[in-house]
Amino acid sequence: MDLQTAIMKRFLRKLVNLNIWGGRHTEMRNLQKSLPDHLRGTKEHKLAIKELINHGFLNIKPSTGETHVSLNSHKQKEIFEFLQEENEN
Repeated sequence: MDLQTAIMKRFLRKLVNLNIWGGRHTEMRNLQKSLPDHLRGTKEHKLAIKELINHGFLNIKPSTGETHVSLNSHKQKEIFEFLQEENEN
């Protein structure tokens, strides 16, 4: 598993564990807190977020001062399949 996929998996697990679906959202900065210090703000971190948005797993909500994210409740099955697929490897 490459670094970007591992970061994507970690972000998804954090949001699932915090139950951040649909209308409930959190600042994108809070996703970075799930990463070790040496990976915060890196290119891989930013590419992982873009990839999750491109897959349709994350909803973006522009808010005052910061961009907020939540899991797309319509893609719940695909999100759990992605996490399970990664666990098997």
